[in-house]
Amino acid sequence: MVKEEKSKLEASINVDEMAKLGVQFGHQTFRIHPKMKIYLAGSRNGIHLIDLNKTAEKLNEALKFIYDAIVSGKVLLLVGTKIQFKDLVESTAKECGLPYVSERWLGGTFTNFETMRKRIQLFKDIEKKKKEGGLEKYTKKERAKIDKDLLEYEIKFGGIKDLEKLPDIILVLDMKKDEIATKEAKMKGVKIIGISHTNTNPDLADYPIPANDDARSSVGYILKIAKEVILDAKQKTKVQK
Repeated sequence: MVKEEKSKLEASINVDEMAKLGVQFGHQTFRIHPKMKIYLAGSRNGIHLIDLNKTAEKLNEALKFIYDAIVSGKVLLLVGTKIQFKDLVESTAKECGLPYVSERWLGGTFTNFETMRKRIQLFKDIEKKKKEGGLEKYTKKERAKIDKDLLEYEIKFGGIKDLEKLPDIILVLDMKKDEIATKEAKMKGVKIIGISHTNTNPDLADYPIPANDDARSSVGYILKIAKEVILDAKQKTKVQK
């Protein structure tokens, strides 16, 4: 990443803004993962406070990695299955052209990827057949059943249906909630960028971001900054072509 791009990235990370959005708020002091202690600034009213200067440092590292990866053509998968973040995950992924998982993570998505791809291909085949009018030969009852199946497939696979191979990176918004996704990524050698709250082991991620993973404002801020970086990287890739 060139010097001008680095300075632009660092300028977009604002500690004061993060403080206003509650990025620093951790869990109650008794809910602490020992390895998160190095990222703490203290506590208030029985709640741990994350050191936002360290958040800015680790976020900067993660964003530089994302930028360089996107420029070099790597695939990033966005993972966030908390109900309160579903719309943020989907809108960010669609704006950036990323695959995503916003519903329950299906065990084996990475570790049994080829089988998963076959199920997704079935979904795409039925979807294509419907679009081309190939379901007209079926009865009304049969078409209703197919439509129901398509809806279920869309919920399960909609965000990853164009994923032809394992992604190179996953960005996980809550490594505790999506522990299976994190473990499968680790097993398959997929790089992990993960928000790490005070009760989470930051070592689960290659690039941990110490931050509040419960507040919509906190997660939204990180996604907003990540989106800017991804779109910048994709624009640079277009110019180079």
